[in-house]
Amino acid sequence: MNKIMNKLIAGLILSINSPFILASSADDPLISKVMINKFELGLSNSSKPSVLEAEAWIGKDLSKFWVKVDLESADGKVEESEIQLLYSKALYPFWDLQLGLRQDISPSPEQSYFAIGMKGLAPYMVEIDSALYFSDTGQIGIRLNAESERLITQKLIVSRELGINIYTQDEPFIERGSGLSDLEVGVRMRYEYKREIAPYIGFNWTKKIGKTADYSKKSGNTTSDSNVVLGVKAWF
Repeated sequence: MNKIMNKLIAGLILSINSPFILASSADDPLISKVMINKFELGLSNSSKPSVLEAEAWIGKDLSKFWVKVDLESADGKVEESEIQLLYSKALYPFWDLQLGLRQDISPSPEQSYFAIGMKGLAPYMVEIDSALYFSDTGQIGIRLNAESERLITQKLIVSRELGINIYTQDEPFIERGSGLSDLEVGVRMRYEYKREIAPYIGFNWTKKIGKTADYSKKSGNTTSDSNVVLGVKAWF
């Protein structure tokens, strides 16, 4: 009996001092991350469009503060730029609720929105970033971005992306119409020679739809654009 008791006590001591128990009893640490999702240049368009999409967050496991930045330029001129400041709270495994502000800087005039969205991982490993935006002028916007990845090798990865924007009001001063406003589809192949940094090449297609396309035609602009892109994805 004594031998059995000694084995039980020894096992209990080992389990208490195991890395799993120590890790689970540790305080929730403050962590952070910076992600450059896209930093790219268009190769097949004469205007040489460039894109920067970056995110950063700081916080703990279940709650974080996010900053999202999107910039698009052509011919050396910034055409679209926005910044979002969000508070993110984990509601379910792999899904976060995000609340905060979105500020559209370009095109002018600047516009401000209250943002509420969900960000997470859907079935079949599809990453979803969706949001509703409410402006003080009564405009409501809906945005959905979806991305899925396929491993060709451990370092060569193909990503497929889809993005749509919907608005409830016409805004002719920035050539944006109500309803489905625009659609973006992209395919990018990257090589992760390091986990933290990966150059890529891809193809991107954008299409203005409905009243947004009508406004673009009246201004003498095109309603669709396709481009071969070269860029880099990184995180720190």
